[in-house]
Amino acid sequence: MNTSVQNAKASRLKSLPKAEVHLHLEGSFGASLIAQWARLEGVSLPRPQEDLFKFSGLADFLGFLDLACGLACTTDRLVELSYGLSQRLADNGTGYADVIFNPTHWHAWHGRLGAMLEAIDAGFTQAEQDGLPSVGLCVSLLRTQSADAAIELVDMLTTMRHPRVVALSVDGNEAAAGRTGPRFADAFRRATNAGLRRTVHAGESSGPEGVWDAVELLGADRIDHGVRAIEDPALVRMLADRQIPLGICPTSNLVLRVYPSMQEHPIERLRAAGVPVSVNTDDPALLDASLVGEYALCQRTFGWNDDVTRSVAHTSIEASFANEDTKAKLLGALATW
Repeated sequence: MNTSVQNAKASRLKSLPKAEVHLHLEGSFGASLIAQWARLEGVSLPRPQEDLFKFSGLADFLGFLDLACGLACTTDRLVELSYGLSQRLADNGTGYADVIFNPTHWHAWHGRLGAMLEAIDAGFTQAEQDGLPSVGLCVSLLRTQSADAAIELVDMLTTMRHPRVVALSVDGNEAAAGRTGPRFADAFRRATNAGLRRTVHAGESSGPEGVWDAVELLGADRIDHGVRAIEDPALVRMLADRQIPLGICPTSNLVLRVYPSMQEHPIERLRAAGVPVSVNTDDPALLDASLVGEYALCQRTFGWNDDVTRSVAHTSIEASFANEDTKAKLLGALATW
């Protein structure tokens, strides 16, 4: 395909009204920004800047997140990071995003969740005032935390009732942590009672059992990843019957070696089975992923036409935790795309 055709396709996908629902603040640092902050803090990087994002697997990737987030140790840096993420959303024509952040990665802010939320909110508020997309925050537990720590976080969020926070999340390496659904069930019940939505990482490094737990024990409104549900036909039927959406990140699944190729990736099989799926970037800067690029990748691999592309975008909007006015505006624009 020649460059002009590629550019035309990318421009059309940018104009597609859509939301992004699986996106981590921790994954929005560019390599140059990390290198700059590391120099200022006197911190050694594990690899040269040009190889910084060459990860050996999920464990290496998660360890790197701790290093990067540790450099965001001032209010100004969190404001800069949040504003930059909003600019990335606008560059891809994204109308709204649910952004996940996990307080455990941000060492400089431990014990100061309120101040951290205010700094992140300041960046997103400034961005919205400048006409950039609106953002909701999903505050995430780390899978290795205790049940008591999970409840403590939910209690803090309930007390603060920060208007930017829309959901409770849980993320981390399922394979390393083992089964955690029972441990966090009480925290997720409390989140539900407090009016928070629920989104759960599952079915990435774990198999289908993690997705079952996310739905049955944690009451997930949405599953982040969920791709390995394809290994259990009964689970696929349940997700389709209950219309529980999956926030799928194809490039992430390839880079972190969940699947060896797009041809083997199950997103199209899940969609064809009636499971609501959206495409997302997960950690866009660290994985060199863009939302326009994720749609284009699926179009090339699976032959998605306009109707399929529109239906996936529709799922992204409906699956988001945006307010009803934002959803209605995006869905109205999508209908005439």
